[in-house]
Amino acid sequence: EGASILTVIISTILHGLELPPELSRSTESSSISMQEVAEEDPEEGASSWAATTSTVGEEEATPLIDHSSRVIYGSPLTNMMSYTASSSFPSSNTTCSSAVTPRFSNVTLDDEDMLNDPPPRVPSMSSTTSHPTSGSHHYRRAMRSSRVPPPRQSSSIRHPMNNGSANNNNNDTLQYNSTASHNHHRPATRPILPQRQPQHHHSTRSSRIKTSTTLIILVLGLFLAICTLFQYFVMGPDSFNLPSDLDLNNNDGGSTIGDHGEEEGGSSKAKKKKYKNENVFLFDEFGRYIIEDYDANPPFSDILPGVAGIYGKPLYVFYVNRGQGIASFGVKSKDYPIMEYYTANNAYQNTALLGFRTFYKGRRNGNLLQGNKKREFLVEPFDSSRTRFSQLMDSSGSDLNEQEESSKYPKRRMFIGANDMTIQEVDMLNKIETNVTYFNLPEEDFGAFVKRTTISNLDEKDALHLSVLDGLARIQPVGGKLEAQLKMIGRTLEGFMNVHHAGSEGDLTMPFFRMSEIADDDAAVVVEEAGHFCLSYIEYQEKNLLPIVYDTNKVFGEDTSLLRPMGLYEKSIKEILEAKQYGAARTSSAFAAVDDVTIWPGQEITITSFYGRADSVTDLPIIARRITQGGFAQFKLSRARALIQQITSGAETVTADHLFDKHVEQMFLDNSLMGGIPVLLGDVDDDGRNADDDEKIKVYHLFSRRGDLERDYDNFIIENTYFSEGPSNFRDVIQNRRNDVIFNPRVGAFNFNMFLSLIQADGYNPLSVEAVVFSIDDPEVCLRLATNVVGFADGHRAQREALASILCDGEFRPGQLVEMIEEQSIFLMTSLSSLIDDVAAASKVSPAAVTEGAGFAADHWTYLMDLLSSYLQIYPDREEYLLFSNKLTYYYSHRVVSPRKSKYVLSKSYNGEWLHVRQLDATYESTERVEYMRQYVNPASGWYKNEASIQHDVEGNIFRSSAIEKLFLLATIKFSTRDPFGMGIEYEAGKPGWNTALNGISSMLGSGLPETYELKILLRYIHDAILKFDRSITVPKELAVLIEKISTALDELGDNEHMPIHDSEGIFKVPQPLFLYWDAVATAREEYRTETALFSGETREYSSDDIAKLIRRWMKQIGLGINRAHVIGSHGHDQKVAAVITPTYFSYNVTKWEETGFHNDEGHPFCIAKEMAVGKFPLFLEGVARVMKTMDKKQAAVLYEHVKQSGLRDNELKMYTLSSTLAGQSYDMGRMMGFSSGWLENQSVWMDQSYKYYLELIKKGMFDQFFEEMRSGMLPFIDGQKYGRSVMECSSFIVSSAFEDPNFFGRGVLARLSGSAAEFLSIWKLMFIGDTLFQLNEGGKLEMQLVPSLPAWLFRENEFAQSRADKKYVIRFKLFTSINVAYFTATPKDLFGVKPLRYTIGLRDGSIMSVDTISSTLAANIRKVVLIDYIHAYF
Repeated sequence: EGASILTVIISTILHGLELPPELSRSTESSSISMQEVAEEDPEEGASSWAATTSTVGEEEATPLIDHSSRVIYGSPLTNMMSYTASSSFPSSNTTCSSAVTPRFSNVTLDDEDMLNDPPPRVPSMSSTTSHPTSGSHHYRRAMRSSRVPPPRQSSSIRHPMNNGSANNNNNDTLQYNSTASHNHHRPATRPILPQRQPQHHHSTRSSRIKTSTTLIILVLGLFLAICTLFQYFVMGPDSFNLPSDLDLNNNDGGSTIGDHGEEEGGSSKAKKKKYKNENVFLFDEFGRYIIEDYDANPPFSDILPGVAGIYGKPLYVFYVNRGQGIASFGVKSKDYPIMEYYTANNAYQNTALLGFRTFYKGRRNGNLLQGNKKREFLVEPFDSSRTRFSQLMDSSGSDLNEQEESSKYPKRRMFIGANDMTIQEVDMLNKIETNVTYFNLPEEDFGAFVKRTTISNLDEKDALHLSVLDGLARIQPVGGKLEAQLKMIGRTLEGFMNVHHAGSEGDLTMPFFRMSEIADDDAAVVVEEAGHFCLSYIEYQEKNLLPIVYDTNKVFGEDTSLLRPMGLYEKSIKEILEAKQYGAARTSSAFAAVDDVTIWPGQEITITSFYGRADSVTDLPIIARRITQGGFAQFKLSRARALIQQITSGAETVTADHLFDKHVEQMFLDNSLMGGIPVLLGDVDDDGRNADDDEKIKVYHLFSRRGDLERDYDNFIIENTYFSEGPSNFRDVIQNRRNDVIFNPRVGAFNFNMFLSLIQADGYNPLSVEAVVFSIDDPEVCLRLATNVVGFADGHRAQREALASILCDGEFRPGQLVEMIEEQSIFLMTSLSSLIDDVAAASKVSPAAVTEGAGFAADHWTYLMDLLSSYLQIYPDREEYLLFSNKLTYYYSHRVVSPRKSKYVLSKSYNGEWLHVRQLDATYESTERVEYMRQYVNPASGWYKNEASIQHDVEGNIFRSSAIEKLFLLATIKFSTRDPFGMGIEYEAGKPGWNTALNGISSMLGSGLPETYELKILLRYIHDAILKFDRSITVPKELAVLIEKISTALDELGDNEHMPIHDSEGIFKVPQPLFLYWDAVATAREEYRTETALFSGETREYSSDDIAKLIRRWMKQIGLGINRAHVIGSHGHDQKVAAVITPTYFSYNVTKWEETGFHNDEGHPFCIAKEMAVGKFPLFLEGVARVMKTMDKKQAAVLYEHVKQSGLRDNELKMYTLSSTLAGQSYDMGRMMGFSSGWLENQSVWMDQSYKYYLELIKKGMFDQFFEEMRSGMLPFIDGQKYGRSVMECSSFIVSSAFEDPNFFGRGVLARLSGSAAEFLSIWKLMFIGDTLFQLNEGGKLEMQLVPSLPAWLFRENEFAQSRADKKYVIRFKLFTSINVAYFTATPKDLFGVKPLRYTIGLRDGSIMSVDTISSTLAANIRKVVLIDYIHAYF
């Protein structure tokens, strides 16, 4: 330590004296590094890093995008689109194309930081690096295309901390010295002193002054040296309290690190803001929700969104509030884990041991004068043995808060951010604070998960000497689909595992985890070349990659439980690193190792690790050079946060309740992740044109995802590509896109047209929806596009033809297009974003979906009217064109609904006591349809062309109908599917409606009244629209035949109401006339399905009067069926009010049948029903929410009071349960009977349905009732302690008081991403905007009217009010994600359906308009967004 002490002496002298320039000048003092800027201010440092690294050979750094040259409106993801992070494309200005146009939807334009500091491409590759093998062509191109800025000397220094404009003005030059920037050690962090020009005086007096100055310096230096030596030998070496800006590095045995860590929001030194709302909730300055003692709270799971930007490759990440949080992460799906996927119940137990772990082996040398002795310790932060469980705290009999300094139980916190998560431990016993921050690496051409571990020395006097292991206890290799194999043949699988290395022999810094081959028992052997990696460094020493300990035995020894690091008890980390490690035939670890680091009092270090997947081991050096640039991790963390902020700021809401405001943004984000975030591609301009106006503008949704640790049944997919988008359930996507056009008018009718196109000829739809696909059929167009981006030269011919072939060989998505370009090593001469836009403009777009498994959901079609209603609220003037002029296709499925004779089977009851007829195998795969679809297989790829999923006629032509014609066909099919009593829509296709836990109700010949209420709404709309526009429609001949048969059956039924009458046993048998009508119509429907395997191509025209008469007749029958349903009612334990509340579900018992003589595959005989009786179920909230849509305010108010007194009300929680008690019901109804009461779909508070019910209250103008329910039953107003997780995030369900354990009452279960987000945004729209934003006046002209429904308690004081004339109270929000809207009132008062007295509208050009009514051109311009800055409404 002698050399270090002498360095301390000299450095202390120099630090305290300002020496003459000739003595103080050094090569490093003439520049400032990005690390220094990042240390002074992480955000500023990140921006400066961006500006510097964007310099590629130029004399001065220039901004990547000159945003001053154009105005961006309604463009939250503009920077995502403008920025191609990948170095896979050669041009250094790939990301700088001025052709990139704003077209995104979900963020405000006012975020100047996002506009001024777009993310840079990282010029990380050095030309001197050895080339990878041929397996990494895209990284080779990256090396050719990116260059490290050349060294240059700077005579003038602009310090960003001294010149505030340096960070915000893109035209300023930030110069730096490449030697300092690329030094292997952290440069000095103290501010560079202004340079003085030497004075050249040659007098004798000047020489004497210099000599005297030198003598004084020497004397002072000698004195300080004596004092320093005295302190060292008497008080101990750790008594030196070094300046915070001093850094010493030692290559030979360790390093002494100063205060370099970015101060996270999770730091104990960070500011915390308190916001009170019934309970006290905490947020840090990054807006992250804080959970105190997170690991002592009830367990919960959560997700990181999987958003890495448009030009990023996300990983999935799940976390829990146990251990170090992260429970699983990987690539694409649970089949490709880096950390093995476990369901939530297992993750709560495993995470603390199998997940991320950190071990400190340290010492403190003590201080003799202060009586501190030398002490050594081995400690694991976040270990479960030191969790502050209340039981342990209570046993001490003292207030823990008063024992912080001496407690052996450290204080822990979790900070839940929108795109990052931090955990913190403050260990006062060892005086160490540990902060760990996780985030997905954004906007790079490789996917990685980042862990930043910041270790702080809290001791004010004593230095901390540490050796550290920080990383993953178990890391899985790449080797095909591993999920099932890890669970079933995990030990055998280990035989294929090994660890390879990218560095030289003995280099442990770049391990590569892969299997030798895919572990399949097939004749075709697949050798594995891809692998997972772990790269790590100490920030500000990025060029020194840390060695990785991957041999699990070296850390844990023979403790196979991984409970204790037995290896560290026996050896030092240095000894572990010197010993040989083994990785064959075992599951490895991935610990970054730090040997002998000293953290001085009050200072800290940050270990940053990257976990990801690479195609080849030779890619690792390329990735390593990318991530080891100074300030890289800090910048990427700021970008990860900014990406989400760009999305959520479009829903920015400012009220008197900050918690509510944050919840709005969170629900907007979750809704976006469920349905996808719409972006515009193609020929997009700033003129406000939307996808309806121009066929060259395409809508594409990003980031849609589903699945987590609790929804373990979801086989989620998060594509690890640019433009990442995963498939999802039809219902989830259509529901969560309901408000797309409300927030983003430029989306137009895209969603309505797409989902209506997925309706089949039989009225059903595929279960899974994927991202739309692009295709180009004209080879000349493909060649032109390829020539534009590759070039005309003869030398480019091969690549030009390769790209043209890619474009013309079938359907593709943007991310897939980029991947194919990389695989073919095609060199682009233009920006990638320009290519995507050009291709999108020239392509046609087709919806893509998959028919998965058996059965069709009965309710998916019901969400179409929500899409249509939302569209017409924005575009009422385009209704006729939408309905009659737009021709749509039909989806074509290989699965068909079975006729009754092939699915009604005779079998024993679940207890074997009686025989009953059940409906089984309700759908089948049609071999004829499969054979027909094979003609559309693409020979180039072997995949079906998209045309295979489109309905044709017998001539091979695609059959199309207008929107109103498809809606009418859909309504006809559903009307023909009513049950024998004419009440509910039959669940004939093997699946129920929304409540999928009623999976057995289909076998019970069940039906649902919710779908009938939706049919009533659909028919009423078709009737009114047909008469309104007086237009005829044309339908397929096959449908016309079905309509005639329905009419004939109705004629035979007659006008008798046939109200149900129960027998002496209380059984309601189906009257024979109703049964015969049902049988006739069901037979006609089955014949229609047979005939529409292919349409004949013939059509029949109906006049508007004909259609109106048919619908009126059908509506009468529907009304009679609903009346019968109320007579039959519900069955349960709350009969007192059940009679006046609508029932929801029914079943039918076949009381008389005939066997057909045929049997199914299980030997059960097929039957034909001859007589039936209806079965009843308890009350369900779904029926209440749906029927309220058909009621007026008075009827809804009566129903509300009855529901409040029913078994649907949980009086303890003041919420509404999904159902009343299910006690006594048959297990045949489905898995919900197998769940415990109060849990999952068995009488829990299901938030989706509760919110749907609340939505109807505010829709009906029942404002007092709605806001009363809101304050007790909606987030964020519920009890956060009971809820057990962030009240920002809405769970799928809340455990009701019907559950047996009262400790669980009110707890949220199933993390986020549910339909409640869509319902909440619809509620938000009604509260802040109104039900009908745009309408047509009596003259047919467009008008706009804001009609909010806001309570007085949401108004806040107007901070900008300057005089009495100014309105003192205000609420602010964003309209169309871009226009700032403010409501002003003189006093806080309820605004329930009140129109403003006047408007003040500010335009982008600075002009201001004051109007009483927003009409005509002004309304149209607001809808286009492009000209409007703000709207102020005065009440």
